[in-house]
Amino acid sequence: MDPLAPLLELSEVADALENARANVDRMLWHEALRGDDTHVAAEVALHDASAMLALEGYDCDVERLRAGDFTDPIVSGALRVVEALPRLVDVWAVSPRYVLAKLHLLASRDFSVSREGFEPGRIEVDRVGSARIDAMCALVTSPTKEIPAALTAAVVHGELLAIQPFPVANNIVARGAARLALASKGLDSKLLVTVNAGHLDRHPEYVGAQRAWSTGTPDGVRSWLKHYGKALEAGAAETLQICTELMKHQR
Repeated sequence: MDPLAPLLELSEVADALENARANVDRMLWHEALRGDDTHVAAEVALHDASAMLALEGYDCDVERLRAGDFTDPIVSGALRVVEALPRLVDVWAVSPRYVLAKLHLLASRDFSVSREGFEPGRIEVDRVGSARIDAMCALVTSPTKEIPAALTAAVVHGELLAIQPFPVANNIVARGAARLALASKGLDSKLLVTVNAGHLDRHPEYVGAQRAWSTGTPDGVRSWLKHYGKALEAGAAETLQICTELMKHQR
């Protein structure tokens, strides 16, 4: 049995993730996503980066990002992470540790960190943390198709937030890795769901649920997984809004 299968037995989790999948599938039928979806993908990337930064307390709206109106290294790093995701999807599925290091290198490249021994891209964890990272990577590379992609992504996201394997920019890496998990498992293969906007839309719940996940209790785990389903629904709704706006401008 897949090690994640018992999580689907937690109350309301399977329904939350199935509802999310159904909403993403409906989103993908939008007229703007038929044929060439590069414009939508580019706009989603900007919106997702803006939300990713807002979750870190940065006020960087989409127009500021589009104009390049920023100097903060974490903003530059977050944009590099988002821009790199499409070319890392296939690599993530076979070598997640390498991709985590790559994402962190991109996120922290411009940082001026005086901490002795700090090295961008290097995972810093104790023995327990290392075992958890190993287990998470094994889940990513598992060929199983019976577990929802959203469940794998939620576990990746939750574990990276809980373990904190990087001393800086860890949360940026966690959010990027979770999007790769969704893409590599086929739910959002073209990275068109504005997932981080979904987390931002439910920000208090996001913060509380990630803390609950860290407890490792059944209720804590259930809280995070249910949140993840709702965030995916909200992210799909954000993408639909982006599609509608782009269609208006094209007419």
